[in-house]
Amino acid sequence: MTPQRLLTFLLSLLISISLLPSATAAPKGKASASELDSIVAVVEDDVILRSELDREMVKTARQLQAQGVSVPPRSALERQVLERLILSRLQQQAAQQAGIVINDEALDEAVAGIAKRNNLSVAQLREALNRGGLSYDQYREEVRRQMTVARLRGKEVMERIRVSDQEVDAYLARNPGGVERRTAVHLLHILAATPEGATPEQIAEARAKADRIVAKLRGGADFRQVARAESDARQALEGGDLGWLPVAQVPSVFADRVATMKRGEISEPLRNANGFHVVKLEDVKTAAGAAPVEKQAATQTRARHILIRVGESASDAEAQNRVEALRQRIEGGEDFAILARANSDDRGSAVRGGDLGWVKPGSMVPQFEEEMGRLQPGQISKPFRTTFGWHIVQVTERRQVDGASEQARQQAMQSIRERKAEEGMELFLRRLRDESYVEIRLAAPET
Repeated sequence: MTPQRLLTFLLSLLISISLLPSATAAPKGKASASELDSIVAVVEDDVILRSELDREMVKTARQLQAQGVSVPPRSALERQVLERLILSRLQQQAAQQAGIVINDEALDEAVAGIAKRNNLSVAQLREALNRGGLSYDQYREEVRRQMTVARLRGKEVMERIRVSDQEVDAYLARNPGGVERRTAVHLLHILAATPEGATPEQIAEARAKADRIVAKLRGGADFRQVARAESDARQALEGGDLGWLPVAQVPSVFADRVATMKRGEISEPLRNANGFHVVKLEDVKTAAGAAPVEKQAATQTRARHILIRVGESASDAEAQNRVEALRQRIEGGEDFAILARANSDDRGSAVRGGDLGWVKPGSMVPQFEEEMGRLQPGQISKPFRTTFGWHIVQVTERRQVDGASEQARQQAMQSIRERKAEEGMELFLRRLRDESYVEIRLAAPET
């Protein structure tokens, strides 16, 4: 690996993948051991140390500088980085309580996948990390933490998302032919947050903050700098940059307002359960029309399943064994629907005897669709694992439908699901933060 390629690779890991351990350089200025080891936050039954916060601040500052972004004032950077550490710690605790465990086999597979996507072997990845002064073992643990959070997101957010036929119909009615005049928007975002069950005083305080921010922005202040210093959103340190979003994936709280905004325009404060949002329309992409789609057949599958979740009530092995026992009972002649009603943890389908209705291509997670696709009508799968837990699935019938129409509906459903997923994650993190015991012990900034 050339020095230039090594540098590019390490920067991509640091900035894009965001899975590397904290930098070890100490912050400027002298500090005693007791100061470095002081507690800056208590998070439930865990703590965050000053040394940990300082390391993360150094790493974040370097990432911003590598992106050509000016670093916010120390007090603002400290507040934003600490909040990220708190949310990360809370998510790890929630995952542990939910029984989510990433074993070494799954971790090895993920690390190998990262190396492969960067055209490296695992040995070359280890060597590249070592050359950059980064610990391979710490890197693996960062990957494990990211995988844990992804599974938690699946359990707490993704499996709760439902997209109705009425929502798809409404989407297609707003976008004839699946095309909108505005196809995508580039948005910047600032949030003045309110806690769940906020008091009138807390709401008024957040509204005043949002009004002050809008006045500052319309007075010429740089949006990204204000976001880094004052936003309560997860993307604050990225300058509130939400990137390019398909129009259908714009969060519902400001979707209607964005539809009528001009390039460079800044919205008034827009309120939802998370607080008051301020957005800037940075840019738009438009399209005049859609290319005609040839008619083609698409396959739909009618299926039913039983899900046993992994968590406090069942370990991974216990859930697998329970599903296998249920499969054997069905093979022995017991009724699938009755067993699903009594045992399945997917309560939405359990009341229907496990019936998922007509499953459309792309509507299930890949592992589920792969297992379902192997079956002939009447067959029952062996137990298999997804992010939701352990399943068995039975295919009851299949049919062919108009592929062009089905493709349009699937694209609409996916866009709606992605928008709901982003909104659901924001709500989950806000609720997790509000319902947890967090005590911040940062010293007041020097004057």
